[in-house]
Amino acid sequence: MPIYDSIGKQYSTTRIPDSRIAEKLIDLLNLSQGSIIADIGAGTGGYSQLIANQGFSIYAVEPSSVMRNQAIQHPQIKWFTGYAETLPLPDKSVDAVVSILTIHHFPDLAKAFQEMHRVVKDGAIVLLTFDIRLAPKIWLYDYFPFLWEDALKFLPLNAIANLIQVNTQRSVEAFPLMLPHDLSDLFAAAAWRRPELYLNPEVRAGISSFAFYDQNLIETGVKKLREDLSNGEWEKKYGEILNLQEIDTGYRFLRVKCEQSFE
Repeated sequence: MPIYDSIGKQYSTTRIPDSRIAEKLIDLLNLSQGSIIADIGAGTGGYSQLIANQGFSIYAVEPSSVMRNQAIQHPQIKWFTGYAETLPLPDKSVDAVVSILTIHHFPDLAKAFQEMHRVVKDGAIVLLTFDIRLAPKIWLYDYFPFLWEDALKFLPLNAIANLIQVNTQRSVEAFPLMLPHDLSDLFAAAAWRRPELYLNPEVRAGISSFAFYDQNLIETGVKKLREDLSNGEWEKKYGEILNLQEIDTGYRFLRVKCEQSFE
């Protein structure tokens, strides 16, 4: 059963796609309007919608029926049931591929990258992923250390880039995603300047690391965070972060391209 069949029931209430992320994806793709883009692991289709609204056609691929059933129908989005390792698309059937905060869920990354390469013509593959080794620890990991430990299990960015190059014969460029303080898409570190949001069980339910972890440990962290926010201890220790507009917490766009593209 797809993992988001169990944890994605209210996904669309807290994982609202952020237009700035969609704009950066479109910029990196560098495509003309009307192009066909495959969105792999499309979830509830939020980013598919934002991209489609800019004049593109989307093939949204998602294994979870729970996620697909939350999608709002859009005339420029065609839905497919499938996994990244066995994409239900013909060879060279799309102009580009995007996959947004998904590859850490793919059981066979090499096969997934081979499949993305198979279905795309000569346009780019753009991934949004993360490597927390690339940025300083933020306060979140003091209350929920398992988030840090869990993220360290994933491949470092350079290993992912090497795996992509081996399996696609394409070049890879990395671009940082600086997290603004007011992101609408509440993924793991998105509320870095809004600590009170992590007290909300709906917010935590939309973050896979919270959803899968020992709930007793999570409640311990939530209790400590609630206490520190109430007694002023959090602001005393971390208040300087409230003056920042954006931070780097290790999120990166990877643009995978043929050498002849983007000349």
